Amino acid sequence: MDGGGGEARRGRRALLGRGGGVGPGVGLAVSLQSSPSELDAAGRGSAGPVSGLAAWRSVLSARACGTHLATLEEGRPSECVPPASLEANSLKKSSWGVLFTGIVGGTLVAVYAVATPFVTPALRRICLPFVPATTKQIENVVKMLECRRGPLVDIGSGDGRIVIAAAKEGFTAVGYELNPWLVWYSRYRARREGVQASARFYISDLWKVTFSQYSNVVIFGVPQMMAQLEKKLELELQDDARVIACRFPFPHWTPAQVTGEGIDTVWAYDARSFRGGDGRP
Repeated sequence: MDGGGGEARRGRRALLGRGGGVGPGVGLAVSLQSSPSELDAAGRGSAGPVSGLAAWRSVLSARACGTHLATLEEGRPSECVPPASLEANSLKKSSWGVLFTGIVGGTLVAVYAVATPFVTPALRRICLPFVPATTKQIENVVKMLECRRGPLVDIGSGDGRIVIAAAKEGFTAVGYELNPWLVWYSRYRARREGVQASARFYISDLWKVTFSQYSNVVIFGVPQMMAQLEKKLELELQDDARVIACRFPFPHWTPAQVTGEGIDTVWAYDARSFRGGDGRP
């Protein structure tokens, strides 16, 4: 009458009575939760107390991981990962994901902030891109300023090369530029060159600035804007003013001097000349 049930009960008692690292609480848990068939399977084929205990440990491990007992019977190793380890791995992956997302997002924001001031000029009605002045162009501009005095302005000052060069020649020079990055860099360069007191830079649209206080005007323009700028300067400049154009000449004015070749060509215009010699009306 005892049969399999008796063997199962004997297995339970054996587990509860053995030490070997399995405490009473664990044995009780296995005793209460394991079915007779599981206990019988664990007890069969045991060569002795030690191997029997190992079998009971396998039952406990299989129960904890939710693995069917058939895995043990087939001899396949259990690949159970404790829930605490799974949670730790999940948190670690989540942290790396947040960090990666933050790095990518920050990079995109930085690229947008830096690139936008350089790209937006192409979207305006008159595109005035940033193209640094060559060393030869700067030399030609300085040559056109020989024997000149009075304040100087560079319209669209870019990285500040013309303004800084003029300041070194003794001029009080000002640069107007829409790109804030270029303005900040120009201020840094002026300080590094030791001319920050006489070289100043402002973030401003050239069409919103009045140039009547300047005796010398330098412009690196484009053909689309030169005719409109002619009219503005004719209205605002004093009769003793000089306008120096680089890369492209003004369409209707006759230059007083021309120097350089190719992209390094510089044209100098005197206000009295482009007003027809009669001065301001």
